[in-house]
Amino acid sequence: MISQLPKWVEFGAFILALVAGYVNAIGLLGFDHQSVSHLSGTATLLGAGVYQGSLQNAFHLVGVLLSFLAGASIAGFLLHGFILKLGRHYDTALVIEALLLLVALAFLYNEQFVGHFFASAACGLQNALATTYSGAIIRTTHVTGIFTDLGIMLGALCRGEKLDTRKAKLFLLIITGFIFGGTAGAILFGMFQFFSLIAPASVCLMIAVIYSVYLRKAA
Repeated sequence: MISQLPKWVEFGAFILALVAGYVNAIGLLGFDHQSVSHLSGTATLLGAGVYQGSLQNAFHLVGVLLSFLAGASIAGFLLHGFILKLGRHYDTALVIEALLLLVALAFLYNEQFVGHFFASAACGLQNALATTYSGAIIRTTHVTGIFTDLGIMLGALCRGEKLDTRKAKLFLLIITGFIFGGTAGAILFGMFQFFSLIAPASVCLMIAVIYSVYLRKAA
């Protein structure tokens, strides 16, 4: 196990977390106030909706859940593994994520909740781009698990165990990126409404191009 994560892993995790926080902020600030980057709250609302008997609301929430799953499935099909590794089709996955966000924009602009499905699929795809790198867990579309893991590490530190600084740094980068992304999403949503989704789509395309060029130079 390496003692320090490469800068490209840390930078990529930060930027992708920023994208997810940004997209989720737009989902929450738009009509229906729907989170799209994680599913715990959505699953809870679905359970409550079943009791309340709203079929349209239940369909909406089930669609968000299944769309996240579909996005993760796309990543699973493209990437053939759970470990972050140079050479895999991350550029293709990021291009698809950008397209999903742009399709979401088109629907959300017309206040059609189907747009939430495409935004959720984009987040599911992103979250499944990679799950581990040299033992470090990488999840970029939600921070609950990261706060949990960081808390466990701090508890172990209080017990006298050595802190894994590389993991702690990665977790803090993801948390910071997600929060800053939420701030940026809120600011730009106030200015451009759903057209603000062009920004994270553009970031995904830019990262895809950079990754593709880097691979060609490394070959």
